[in-house]
Amino acid sequence: MSRLRSVVRVAKPAAMVGLVAAALWGSTTLAQQLSSPSVTAQETTRIISRMLPQMHLNQPQLDDDYSRKLLDLYLEALDPTKRYLTRDDVARFRQYETVLDDSLKAGNPSFALDVFSTWKQRVAERNAQAVKLAQQSFDFTKDEELITDPDLLEWATAAELDDRWRRSIKARILQARLDAEENADDETAFLRGSDSTTGNLADDAERIERKRLVRRYTNEARETAKKGESDALELFLTAAGNVFDPHTTYMSPKTLEEFQSTMKLSLEGIGAALRSIRGYTKVVQIVEDGAAAADGRLKEGDFILAVGDDPENMEDIVEVRLDQVVRKIRGPKGTTVWLKVRSGDGGDVRTIDLVRRKIEMEDAHVKSKIIDLQDAIGRPGRIGVISLPSFYRDFDAANSGAASFQSAGRDVATALESFRQDGKIDAIIVDVRTNGGGSLTEAIDITGMFINQGPVVQVRRSDGGVETLDDNEAGVLTTLPLVVATNRFSASASEIFAGAIKDYRRGIVVGDQTTHGKGTVQNLLPVKRGMFNFGAPNRGVLKLTIQQFYRVNGDSTQTRGVPSDIALPSMLDVIDSGEEFLDNALPFHQIRNASFSPYSYVNSALIGQLRSKSKARVEADEEFGDIEERVDRFLEVKNKTSVSLNEAVRLAELEELKDETKDEDETDDNDIDRKDIFPTDNVYNRELLHIAADYVMALPRTQTAASSR
Repeated sequence: MSRLRSVVRVAKPAAMVGLVAAALWGSTTLAQQLSSPSVTAQETTRIISRMLPQMHLNQPQLDDDYSRKLLDLYLEALDPTKRYLTRDDVARFRQYETVLDDSLKAGNPSFALDVFSTWKQRVAERNAQAVKLAQQSFDFTKDEELITDPDLLEWATAAELDDRWRRSIKARILQARLDAEENADDETAFLRGSDSTTGNLADDAERIERKRLVRRYTNEARETAKKGESDALELFLTAAGNVFDPHTTYMSPKTLEEFQSTMKLSLEGIGAALRSIRGYTKVVQIVEDGAAAADGRLKEGDFILAVGDDPENMEDIVEVRLDQVVRKIRGPKGTTVWLKVRSGDGGDVRTIDLVRRKIEMEDAHVKSKIIDLQDAIGRPGRIGVISLPSFYRDFDAANSGAASFQSAGRDVATALESFRQDGKIDAIIVDVRTNGGGSLTEAIDITGMFINQGPVVQVRRSDGGVETLDDNEAGVLTTLPLVVATNRFSASASEIFAGAIKDYRRGIVVGDQTTHGKGTVQNLLPVKRGMFNFGAPNRGVLKLTIQQFYRVNGDSTQTRGVPSDIALPSMLDVIDSGEEFLDNALPFHQIRNASFSPYSYVNSALIGQLRSKSKARVEADEEFGDIEERVDRFLEVKNKTSVSLNEAVRLAELEELKDETKDEDETDDNDIDRKDIFPTDNVYNRELLHIAADYVMALPRTQTAASSR
């Protein structure tokens, strides 16, 4: 422990800020040259430094080891691919790697702001260089490579970064040339531009790509220049939380507002679904009852070129990330947004003004349908499917006592009631694939619709105590056989639901090898001095890990997830997607099982029978065979750490790949009905239906009769 740190710890709070700043930069003079943090930034930093060790599940300490990890995470968050900051920059920052815990406690984020300022400067410099490189010629006959594994990259000198950027841009242009023939049909007149073509697809593609890169790096520099103190603070304080686990983060007031809009399943905008097509923002769907639908001028297939709240000061959004485009288009209900638009066929540019209105995010709501198995897979029976994309709940409306509010549980109950009234349903599939979680209350309520009272999940607190959360409502909404469809993106509340269904032996889980593995509980805690600090400024919230989930059998869902009873071939099982691959993830843990009474819907013999039948179908299905071949090829590519920048070498590699895949069927994304929650032309969905049909046949008829609470 250094003498300076001892002095810092006994200093009064007001003096401490200055001492830490002087310690970081060597003298008071240098410290004064830094941009002084605002009072709000200082207070936010100080409060969070107290909340983290006191309220986190593991009650960790802020010490020298913590300080080193914080610096590493902050630098990684700013520059994950080591493209901007130089080796000298990082060496300068590392001089102060053991005092960041003190500056955090002192409420002094000056270091974070200085690092952020340096990063912004480097982004401006590198993007200016990238614009020049995008207009230079390259020798595609030269034998050189680009390292593609970021773990192999070290912090580089300025000269080494020059070469790294040159190779990166050369790789992008080379890839455009190699993809030219494949993209020829869908390079619309608009994307090709008004310039005359050379007649050579590769040369035309290279020209288009160079123009795209110039706009990309110009816009990236512009967007980065706009970032300020709040952006730096959010990134730094999130890194401060990520030292403890990947889900403890700081949310600024702006980020919090966006999060709350998602949980409420509504936002204020124009009512259009957008997609990024090679750097351009394309309108792929006009939402019913939205501003665009009411106005009628914006069409599906249009490209949005610029956005603004003033027609005289519109901002170019070509090569701007889609999430940033969406933020620019959203705004308060009743305000006007201006869009510069061109049709997909390359028509004239026009300007459209739309008055924002509240939009319900219908795609995130529960939806249901009944599938006739004879039509879908040539077997008798009917299956009810419930698509559950998230466990949403409008907390504000619920807490205010509103008679009606957005609730996933209410919507699932409505779907189950419609199945009951139909009277001819043989089984139910609840689809939580890619459901990242949401409200714990909703997860418990929905589980309770399938079990008759009892524990649903166990929760361990920071003091080691364990609380059991129960479904306290008697009866069930259905006794039909249940299949839960999951994948690697099913997380948190989805895993609570799937785990309870599995432990109670109430149904079977089908999907990837296992789910995401997020078994921790986060709470949104306002960043304020005291519990009753009314009237305090909005400093955002700390999303803090305060508890850990456990299934009723005593297993945590953390890192291991909920294994499937029947696993299907999936690319997601090999792309390192899951909690176990996140930095600083908390480990798997076990506690005592809760007291519960399982059903007899599932046993090992039945699972073995269903698994055997599914395996036979999968092995005989060409589409599943193609998926397994793609998995094998992906693993080969995944293990490569570099790519050649020689056009002839890369072309030979692509030709070899084409030979391997020449018999594969191509799916036209435009032919997919995105409103169909469970398309039966999907190979996974067909197998889910087969498994559900097998399940019904294997169960005694006494267990397939519907009942209600």
